[in-house]
Amino acid sequence: MINNFALFFRPQAIEDLAGQKHLSGERSPFRKLLKSGSMSHSLFFGPAGVGKTTLARIVANELGLPFYELDATSVKVEEIRKILSQHRGALQKPLIFIDEIHRLSKTQQEVLLLPMENHEAIVIGASTENPYFVLSSGIRSRMMLFEFYPLEEDDLKAIIEHVREKVTFEIDDDAIAYLISSSAGDSRALLNLLEFALKVDLHVTLGTLKMLRPSALKDGVSSDNTHYNLISAMIKSVRGSDVDAALYYLARLIDGGESPDFIARRLVILSSEDIGNANPNALNLASSTLASVSKIGYPEARIILAQCLIYLACSPKSNSAYMAINNALAYVKNEKALKVPAHLKSPSPKGYLYPHDFGGWVEQNYLEKPLHFYDNLPIGYEKTLSEWLVKIKTKDTK
Repeated sequence: MINNFALFFRPQAIEDLAGQKHLSGERSPFRKLLKSGSMSHSLFFGPAGVGKTTLARIVANELGLPFYELDATSVKVEEIRKILSQHRGALQKPLIFIDEIHRLSKTQQEVLLLPMENHEAIVIGASTENPYFVLSSGIRSRMMLFEFYPLEEDDLKAIIEHVREKVTFEIDDDAIAYLISSSAGDSRALLNLLEFALKVDLHVTLGTLKMLRPSALKDGVSSDNTHYNLISAMIKSVRGSDVDAALYYLARLIDGGESPDFIARRLVILSSEDIGNANPNALNLASSTLASVSKIGYPEARIILAQCLIYLACSPKSNSAYMAINNALAYVKNEKALKVPAHLKSPSPKGYLYPHDFGGWVEQNYLEKPLHFYDNLPIGYEKTLSEWLVKIKTKDTK
């Protein structure tokens, strides 16, 4: 019996790569770059078990480059420097593959910047996380980004047939269906389950597979792009005031093992970005939710998250604060800085009018020239704030 199916059946050429036709197809830009020998630093991101490491090895084989496979969870800076030193001045540059590259520390990422800039090596990173969230801009700007997708049913069937060409065994139709569906598009998970099922019996049945894997694998909420898709769908559902849709996506995140702290942090942001002063208490409740779930955790944290989520979904919505600060920042970045009026400088010189001496408001200039960033919406409590502002400036105390 062959041991370690995942390694033994790993494709050796890009033509044999399962799935990822947008990368391996004859007309794909990636394949054309590879065949022309023009590969650049790259980041492969996507779910586990879909061919990221395999494709990195194929690149090294195709280009005839020394291949170094490192794990970001244990690699040391000295190890990277040693590899670069060994090949300095050589005709062939090494290909350094860093798995879980998003786990590199800031210092480790910075060590790679200059060697990447000087093309001392080809660096390929693999990550199950969205690179825009977990990698420094310096690393991203030096890399081409290539997304990998979960394998389709036909891709996984092809892998099973490939194994059957090398290993003689029987497998029932319902077992094939479960083997594929329970692997969640992960070829490694499929091959590992099949390998151990065959160690039990060369006739693979549904019962054997369920004994080894009682339930289907999750989508990998915390380890692939489903994480971002679900959180995005939840946020958009709350923004759209669809309580049931928001609860569904929250349940998916909780069931997938998503951190309650992460969910709560997103709700805090949403409460200010999408609700704002239309209901200022939304931010208070979301902040309390974050503080609570960080101390309580699951399973009880689900109740607190749900209460907050429902409150936010049912609240009036306003993005005026979000738009106002974006408008102000855009002006600051693109326009010449305005001088601070003399009467506003510290310590307060003569000429500053203290509003409290004038019943709470007095007309005076606070900017060198008039600017407008904030447009209030007549929604919820924000409408009340706007009315108050008018009353303050007209000194209407009623």
